[in-house]
Amino acid sequence: MFSLTVRDHMMVAHSFTGEVFGPAQRLHGATFVVDATFRRAELDRDNLVVDIGLATARLGEVLGALNYRNLDELPEFAGVNTSTEFLAKHVADRLAERVHDGQLGDGARGLAEIEVTLHESHVASASYRRLL
Repeated sequence: MFSLTVRDHMMVAHSFTGEVFGPAQRLHGATFVVDATFRRAELDRDNLVVDIGLATARLGEVLGALNYRNLDELPEFAGVNTSTEFLAKHVADRLAERVHDGQLGDGARGLAEIEVTLHESHVASASYRRLL
C-alpha cells in the first residue's frame, strides 16, 4: 500500500460536557497539528498517490472552516463534544467528500482510504481512518 501525507494546523476554542473532561468542561483553546494520509494499492498513471498540491490545498480548506473558531458556536457541532477523536473523523469525512467530487483530481478516484491524525500535543494524538 502506498501513502502520501500532508500536514497543516488549526487553532480552535471549545468546551466539553461531562465530568470525565474535568477542567476541559470550561472553554479552552487547542492547537492541533493535522496530518492527512492518503493510501492506495497502486500508483496512478503519473506514479502518484495523489497530487500533493491539491491534497495540501483541500486540507487547508477543511481546516480553514474551523481555524480560529469557537466550535461551541458552530451549528453543525451543537451539543457535540468536539473531542480530538471526533474532529479527526470530521476532517477525514470532509476530505473524503472532496475526493468523491473530484477536487483532488481524477487520479484521486483510485484512493483506497484516508487517515487523519490530530496531534494535540507532543505526547498525545488521535486518528480516524476511513475507506473511500
